[in-house]
Amino acid sequence: MTFPEGQVELDSPFYVERPNIEVECNQTILKPGSLIRIKAPSQMGKTSLTARILSHGENQGFKSVYLNIELADSKIVRDLDLFLKWFCASVSRALNLQNKVNEYWDDIFGSKTCCKDYFVNYLLAELNEIEEPVILALDRVDSIFPYPNLADDFFALLRAWHEEAKNSQVWKKLRLILVHSTEVYIPLNINQSPFNVGLPIELPEFSPKQVSDLVDRYGLKLNCSQIKKLIEMLGGHPYLIRVALYYLAKHNLTLGKFLHIAPTEEGAFKSHLRRHLIALEEQPELAIAFQQVINSDYPVSLPALEMFKLHSMGLITIKGNKATSYCELYRQYFREINGF
Repeated sequence: MTFPEGQVELDSPFYVERPNIEVECNQTILKPGSLIRIKAPSQMGKTSLTARILSHGENQGFKSVYLNIELADSKIVRDLDLFLKWFCASVSRALNLQNKVNEYWDDIFGSKTCCKDYFVNYLLAELNEIEEPVILALDRVDSIFPYPNLADDFFALLRAWHEEAKNSQVWKKLRLILVHSTEVYIPLNINQSPFNVGLPIELPEFSPKQVSDLVDRYGLKLNCSQIKKLIEMLGGHPYLIRVALYYLAKHNLTLGKFLHIAPTEEGAFKSHLRRHLIALEEQPELAIAFQQVINSDYPVSLPALEMFKLHSMGLITIKGNKATSYCELYRQYFREINGF
């Protein structure tokens, strides 16, 4: 039993299926020119689901590419030409194909045209010879939201490729998966955005039944009342639940003791909580909004942008047009921490 972090391995007994979502994704990815959009806050299982869609495609004879956009250096995401060259070279490497970016790049035609030519006349042409479609999964695409000029052009390019698949046999071979944590708050032309086409997937939290099932997989004996207390503290957050069950199974802790220290620096979630604290300290307007939420015993009205951002971070739940803390863990930790 290993500490839960990152993607849940394909053969892990601790992966909790979301049958309706997985079936729909697996059916969609087999369709020519398909596009799937997966959105959820951090550590909700996006990468684990993506890995299983790619595995399903590979079992059907597809090629697959997983590319984390966050790996692009800061200087790259500030320059469209550099970014698209990096993008083409990265996909080439993932497909075990030679990097021929320089052969297809001609500044007179512009970066987007060169990138398109690289895919059509090289990458997809190579795959066409062996008659293998390719699934291109782009994770953390929200990492380029802060660069609106790049985002406008890159997302318009992806949308154009998806649209061309309706008429072009070449583009039918490409299936796209876009994965992001944060709300798409940047203004994008409705006719050029890939975020209003394709299959939208929002990963929900675990249900009480799924939590109970996971409790059994960890070999724990928790009754319904104890499971309810666990969910009251952590919500149905997949990562938080898995960490809690790991500690309960691995260490000699009672549930009462575990929950008592959970929202403190002594608890199992200190790294997770500090990450949220740092993110809020870097965005004072969000910290002020979240303070209103955790200091109120009732749902709070917030400005729309702050509400969407806090919800994207997984810190709040939206009920109607008002916000409440996602779980008691967050409420108790941020109420007690000095200087917040």
